[in-house]
Amino acid sequence: MDNATKRDLKKQDKFQELTGESIHWAEKHRQQTIIGAVALVVVVAALVGGYSLYEHRTAAAETAFGAAMQTYQTPLVNNSQPTPPGMKTFPDANARAAASQAQFAQVADQYGMTKPGKLAAYFSGLTLAEEGKNGPAEEELKKAASSWESGVSALGKMALAQLYQQTNRDSDAIAIYDELSKSTAVTVPAGEAQLQLAALYESEGKTEQARKIYAELKDKDKDSKGKPGPVSQIASEKLNPQAAQAPGQ
Repeated sequence: MDNATKRDLKKQDKFQELTGESIHWAEKHRQQTIIGAVALVVVVAALVGGYSLYEHRTAAAETAFGAAMQTYQTPLVNNSQPTPPGMKTFPDANARAAASQAQFAQVADQYGMTKPGKLAAYFSGLTLAEEGKNGPAEEELKKAASSWESGVSALGKMALAQLYQQTNRDSDAIAIYDELSKSTAVTVPAGEAQLQLAALYESEGKTEQARKIYAELKDKDKDSKGKPGPVSQIASEKLNPQAAQAPGQ
């Protein structure tokens, strides 16, 4: 047997040895591989199933929230006013608030993890406040204020601050307005929160603090061309009310 043949046989022996080791490793770890593959399939299925369930619940929440909003926007008509047959109306705002609040509360309780459910908690708090039920309103608005949705959270905080202001808890309202004035949420622009804060200072007789805020807003709220925005215009009118009244006189 020549040297070339011997080398070829050695290569074949080495290949068979490696092949045998691979087969042995695969047989040894076969059960672990199967378990790992099954576990991966289970995880993927759970993620897909969870997402599908969340989407389904969100769609159901949107439908329920829409029905509550329809009630909230129902026209107010007294008994002396003629209405078209079949048209739903309420005799006063309190009755409408009570009816819509029950619907909003149900959406918030049933679909609280969805965005419509979070928004429903906000409207539940608003309608409770309209009914004069300040304690329950505060609790609902706190739920909205703690939402992971920044837009809903800002709305809840703003409504909560206004509730505090109406119930003579000015220090609590000021703290929230100050927080919102540093926020970037699109639902409650920082300038709007600062206007509310300035107005609160005015109501307390703290005119210098109010004017300071108005002056800042007057210079800050401008577009790219330097044109004053709506907040700047309001601030200017607050700083110089005589000038604002002049055109209409």
